[in-house]
Amino acid sequence: MLASLTDILRALLGTSIWEALGVILALLYLVLATARSLWCWLCAFISSVCYVAVMWRAQLVMDTLLSVFYAVMAVYGYWQWRRGQSAGGELLIVSWTWRQHGVAIAAVLLATAVNAWALQYVQIARAPWLDSFVTWASVLTTFMVARRVIENWLYWIVVDGVAAYLYYSRGLLATALLFVAYVFMVMYGYWAWHRRRVAQTTATGSVA
Repeated sequence: MLASLTDILRALLGTSIWEALGVILALLYLVLATARSLWCWLCAFISSVCYVAVMWRAQLVMDTLLSVFYAVMAVYGYWQWRRGQSAGGELLIVSWTWRQHGVAIAAVLLATAVNAWALQYVQIARAPWLDSFVTWASVLTTFMVARRVIENWLYWIVVDGVAAYLYYSRGLLATALLFVAYVFMVMYGYWAWHRRRVAQTTATGSVA
C-alpha cells in the first residue's frame, strides 16, 4: 500500500503544467456548467487548448483531436447558451425523446467501430477501441451540453468512467483522478438540472 501511495504521489508531483492547468479549468468548467453559467465555456476553451498538448504527448491521437473539438465546441456552446436563455436570462433546459437517444447511441457505436478499425490498421494510436469510444461518445455528449439537453449528465457518467481507466492506463494520473471526480460531479449536475427543469416546466406549464 505504501509503495502504491508513493508511486501515486510521485506521479502527481510529475504532472506537467499543461495537464495541471487543464485539470483545474476542467473542474471549474463543470462547476460552472452545473450552475448554468456562461463562464463555463471560457474555462472549457482554455482547458481544451492545454489538453491538445497533453494528449498528443500521450500518443492518444483521437483524444488530441477531441481536445481540438472541445475548443471549437466551447465557442459553439457559448453561442447556443446565449440563444437558449429566457427573457430573464434563465438557461432553458430541454430533453430528448427515446428515438433521439437510440439514434445517437447507435451512431456512437458505429463511429467507434470504424474509427478503432482504422487506428488499428494504420497503427498510430494506443488503446484504439477505448480511445475511439471516449472520443465519439464525448463528441455526442458535448453537443448535448451545448444544446442544453438534460440527459447529457447521464451519458457523462459512462464516458467519464471509461475515460478515467483509459487515462490511468496511459500514465495520466492527474487526468484520471479528474475523471473519477467527474463521475460524482455529473451525478450532482443531473440532479441540479433536473430540479431546475421541473421548476421551468411548472412555470411554463409545458415540457421543452
